[in-house]
Amino acid sequence: MRGFLYKDMGIKLNSKKRSFLPLTISLENWEDIKSFYEELQQRQINSAEDQHTWLADRSEIDAFVSEDIAWRYIKFTCNTLDEDIKKRYDYFINEIQPHLAPISDQLNRKFIDFYNVESAPSEAYQILYRSIKNSIELFREKNIPLYTTIANEGQKYARITSKMMIEHEGAELTLQQAAAFLENPDREIRKQVFDKVVDARLKDAAEIDELYSTLVKLRQEVAENASFSNFRDYKFIDLDRFDYSIEDNLEFHNSIRDEIVPLIKLIQERRLNLMDVKELRPYDNDAPIPGELRITAFEQVDELVDKTITGFNNLGFNLGEYIGIMKSNGFLDLDSRKGKAPGGYNYPLAETGIPFIFMNATGRQRDLVTMMHEGGHAIHSFVSRDLELTYFKHTPSEVAELASMSMELISMDQWKVFYKDEKEFKQAVHKHLEDILMVLPWVAIIDKFQHWVYTHPTHSITERDEEWMSILKEFGTGIVNYDGYEEYLKKSWQKQLHLFEIPFYYIEYAIAQLGAIAVWKNYKQNKEQGLNSYMEALKLGYTKSIPEIYKTAGINFSFSKSHLKELANFVKEEIKKYE
Repeated sequence: MRGFLYKDMGIKLNSKKRSFLPLTISLENWEDIKSFYEELQQRQINSAEDQHTWLADRSEIDAFVSEDIAWRYIKFTCNTLDEDIKKRYDYFINEIQPHLAPISDQLNRKFIDFYNVESAPSEAYQILYRSIKNSIELFREKNIPLYTTIANEGQKYARITSKMMIEHEGAELTLQQAAAFLENPDREIRKQVFDKVVDARLKDAAEIDELYSTLVKLRQEVAENASFSNFRDYKFIDLDRFDYSIEDNLEFHNSIRDEIVPLIKLIQERRLNLMDVKELRPYDNDAPIPGELRITAFEQVDELVDKTITGFNNLGFNLGEYIGIMKSNGFLDLDSRKGKAPGGYNYPLAETGIPFIFMNATGRQRDLVTMMHEGGHAIHSFVSRDLELTYFKHTPSEVAELASMSMELISMDQWKVFYKDEKEFKQAVHKHLEDILMVLPWVAIIDKFQHWVYTHPTHSITERDEEWMSILKEFGTGIVNYDGYEEYLKKSWQKQLHLFEIPFYYIEYAIAQLGAIAVWKNYKQNKEQGLNSYMEALKLGYTKSIPEIYKTAGINFSFSKSHLKELANFVKEEIKKYE
């Protein structure tokens, strides 16, 4: 199913009535919106009503501009090979965005000057004030061109990886399509395809290495300009991580290593014992265990969408209707194809109020999980779209990922829509629960790797490879034999898009995963209450602090070792029910 832009569909850009911007405005260059920003900057604020109007008007222009760049990004990721699309995206990054940073800083300072946080009408405005104050403290004029350069460099990763293809049995396959063959019961086929994927990745490894080195250098310069000794410390503040510290973050790595890795070893030992092989190889990780069915979640993406709608409606609150709105309006691009950027995302559209889901589906069980995940994000976007200010709709990742990961788990009973056979259903759930545990060490590895990279900004590529291998060993189980694939393993970090486009945005997945398990635990104990609490939390957007949003969901905001151990053991016991 291909996605189309709102202009192609006749959907009006403004789903809400505007009071500040003209209905006919379009953003072709900076001059189109410059005067509106200047008016906000120069406007006199004499009363509480003036304050409220000013915030509403700024929110309106923020929504308009954010949606414009959203569509440019969506079109680019849907087709990275279209030069006209790329030029339009590049134009925003190079010619419009550099003007936004200084004027946004001026507006932030104006807000701090006139706004009395002590008399804020709600906690939501106190959170807004805190975030804006943080932005002011980090802003440096000389970082504007650096951010532009970083954005341009970051694009190169998508363009490099989107061209990675392999040939198999006369067909040209994307790496996402090739991954389906790694679930083939024939070990020789798995090895053939895996080797081709390895070759494809290593072919561009040197170029990606140089790209990452460039990004590290640029980001270090950003940090130093803002009076930080390294980009790690700068980015932690930039991400508004008010509710936990770097030390908490580092301790979380250790907790995952100590509590989760032993469970991963048990999972891998079970696989080794059940498979008719002397040792596990990297192309055995997703292979079917003897006696397991070779399951396909869906044949076509339309089937994926329709069954998701049915499953979400069965879950409650007519949640499937949200996906139906996206389907009928073309806000989905789900198939994998050449020239399409890797990965998947849900992109909220602040003004239209309908999010866009992008992914690379090939019919695998993992694609079903991705759809549930992005569907959770989409529902979050829908139920929070009527919040008063655009800022309130932009939740921190610890909350956004709680919405998506919880949906993966609470939707599992509805997977019977996809798997009519009980054995297939149980196998799919079993695999997903194992994957939940399996992904936690990987998140910790990627995050710990970034902590080292950015606190050692002058490192060489060789030193980076050595540190990566050291971290892999620390979190490894020793069960899978990578002999002959050492070079691939050394560069396996290059698979992670976050490292290139959104640095340090990843540990939130592990934090939110614990929260999602707790949401699921509550849901299993009382489905109605558990789902109600989940939905109430989503409706808050970012009008409460992260701990309070988690509390509304009926769970604790905690990633302590004891909490992690309790929830991991719960998942371990649930896995046994589906063996």
